[in-house]
Amino acid sequence: MNTFYPSYIEELDEAQKEAVLYDGGPALVIAGAGSGKTRVLVAKVLHLIDLGYAPSQIMALTFTNKAAREMRARIYTHAGAAARQVMMGTFHSVFSRILRTYADRLGYQASFSIYDTTDSKNLVKAIIKRLELDDKTYKPNVVANRISNAKNRLLSPQAYLSNKEISIYNTQSHVPRIGEIYVIYQEELKKNNAMDFDDLLFQTNILLRDHPDVSQEVKRHTGYLLIDEYQDTNFAQYMIARQIMGETGNIFVVGDDAQSIYSFRGANISNILTFQQTFKGTKLFKLEQNYRSTQTIVQVANSLISHNEAQIPKEIYSENETGELIQIHEALTADAEAEWAADCIKREAGKGLPFSECTVLYRTNAQSRIIEQEFRRMRIPFRIYGGHAFFDYKEIKDVIAYLKLAVNPSDNEAYSRVINYPRRGIGDVTINRLKETATNQNRSLYEQTSSENISQVPVNAATAKKLTAFHELIKNFVDKASEEISFSEIARNIISESGVAADILGDNTPEGLKRQENFKELLNSIDEYQVKVTENEQVPSLQNYLSEVALMTDQDTQQADQKDVVTLMTIHSAKGLEFDHVYILGLEEQLFPSALCTTASELEEERRLFYVAITRARKKCRICYARQRYRNGSLEIMRPSRFLGELSPTLIERTRDSMIDPYGTMRGSPHSRKHGDFLPTDFPQAASDKYLQNFDKKSPSKSPGRSGQKIHVGTRSEHDTLRSYDSIGSLNVGDTVMHNKFGIGTINALEGEGDNARATVNFNEYGIKKMMLKFAKLSKL
Repeated sequence: MNTFYPSYIEELDEAQKEAVLYDGGPALVIAGAGSGKTRVLVAKVLHLIDLGYAPSQIMALTFTNKAAREMRARIYTHAGAAARQVMMGTFHSVFSRILRTYADRLGYQASFSIYDTTDSKNLVKAIIKRLELDDKTYKPNVVANRISNAKNRLLSPQAYLSNKEISIYNTQSHVPRIGEIYVIYQEELKKNNAMDFDDLLFQTNILLRDHPDVSQEVKRHTGYLLIDEYQDTNFAQYMIARQIMGETGNIFVVGDDAQSIYSFRGANISNILTFQQTFKGTKLFKLEQNYRSTQTIVQVANSLISHNEAQIPKEIYSENETGELIQIHEALTADAEAEWAADCIKREAGKGLPFSECTVLYRTNAQSRIIEQEFRRMRIPFRIYGGHAFFDYKEIKDVIAYLKLAVNPSDNEAYSRVINYPRRGIGDVTINRLKETATNQNRSLYEQTSSENISQVPVNAATAKKLTAFHELIKNFVDKASEEISFSEIARNIISESGVAADILGDNTPEGLKRQENFKELLNSIDEYQVKVTENEQVPSLQNYLSEVALMTDQDTQQADQKDVVTLMTIHSAKGLEFDHVYILGLEEQLFPSALCTTASELEEERRLFYVAITRARKKCRICYARQRYRNGSLEIMRPSRFLGELSPTLIERTRDSMIDPYGTMRGSPHSRKHGDFLPTDFPQAASDKYLQNFDKKSPSKSPGRSGQKIHVGTRSEHDTLRSYDSIGSLNVGDTVMHNKFGIGTINALEGEGDNARATVNFNEYGIKKMMLKFAKLSKL
């Protein structure tokens, strides 16, 4: 036997070595978090080469180019030039190469183009226009998403059209002609000698299914198939693996069912759960030693994931140091939650911990706004990983552009950004002609589109009418901005009348739902600004709000080149990463688990997502939830996530904000209690740990059920929303009240009427504040 890599084999632990050296058919390697799966995959490739497999006969599939590059680099270190011959890459890159080789069998030329998401959406838009369909009903994003889902389920246009369930669903969704669009879409791709991203898997399946000689050729050239992150495979990828290797071939897959978190992208956890039934004679290996985290972190993660029914049994362990208890902190509000995380990180940095060894994780992109705001205030450098800073998202920039125009209609950048959003039938050619005319006439775009000046723009009458209509819309917003109503009302009216709200809220694709979360969070920021400025006895205005936004984005630009920064990201983006210190925020019902979670299988995926978050930590894991969160224009009581009650109580330390007391009593500085109660006593049955430990019993989270079984996820009673008072009639001197920022206080005086009603409140921690009741949103306790 050739032994050019014995050192690499010797570095493996016994479980890893057993998996690598096995060569008896299908193998499933369950690799727990931090168990060294990449090392195993690399060693497996080296071992296969040593056994005599030609490198070109080894196909290794990954989900990211980064993973493929890392594996190839490690293989090269030990095997040299042989690493370049291994057929390694993402599913899409490897199969695009195979498709080019046999393109003619599918009626394509080998030089076919690959359409990205933008190309695909543009083609869908063109088809919708050709069929004279309303693009507000047949939203291009929605249509493209359904076509993508169909391809990932291996449904051809004809199969899609003939599927009765799909037909009924589309009819009920008021889009009965999606099937027709799909047919034309696929015809246009073929005519353009193009495939979209999903076709790279869809067409590969057709190629292997309908052309036995090609299938045999691919099998002959694939002596061994390795697949990384197998828990993330979808139906199309699963079928390709089956067609290439059959039921007993040399297939070696590595994955962790406990980290299957991408069902919204089509990933199917059953692929890994049923692998042993699908591939006959499978040998199961378990990598259960976690080399990343402390023993405490691993044990807490185990206690959480043990509540899932759909999983392959395993007991992850660590031989690292015991480590600190997991801290669970109860914050008064979302602002206080962000402040707590910032304070903790600032203290750790003061002890010498690099900012780059800290990460803040959250369930949704929209949560980042408050965190970003607090980090800027505390001068903590940060970056957004796998996304944008909150005010850099397209949907946010679009709304801000409309608000800018209400203050300054001569802002040409803002004007051109939204003149055709939402779509008004004003194309790029028209906009370019408008810009050229305005420049020649030394006018702003706003001035040039007025009824007095529009005739100078070289467009037809119908287009001129659209341009002047937009001008009148902006003029209306300018007038609104000067009305004597609250800033937040002005902003909400502009957002509504512009059509942006309807456009965003009408898109229920996975990406659309993210845009909705961001949009709602922007509305929260507007309402919070209104309250903050009013409390300081200043007059809130659009102009000042926009100035604050501009200053925040400018700070982000200034710190963009820094390397020692805290990483902020969603948990989905954190998969595969690790940090010394991890902060997980927003552990509340309807947020985590998500309010969109309605079935037992969806709840189990939410639990796996929390498991992924905890296991990103090497040394410290801190978790936080807010008692109250500002949502949909009101301050709501939030219920702690049921998942907190599933963590081993002997391994957690609980703390709370000093102001938290439903009866107005001060508790002094934030204090810590091991194993004691930390829940607000005004929650039903929430006086002790028993509430959290038994929370899952209130909803059948532990029930195996069917994947479609309905569950309840923290649904609210009418008492879960604090009643906000905006007039004196419901309040009296001496009442104890709660405020979003200042906490608990006592009313000392009341004066004024209607919109001018004011209260003087003595807050336990912040002293005396005079507040306008219309904006203060005081809640009587």
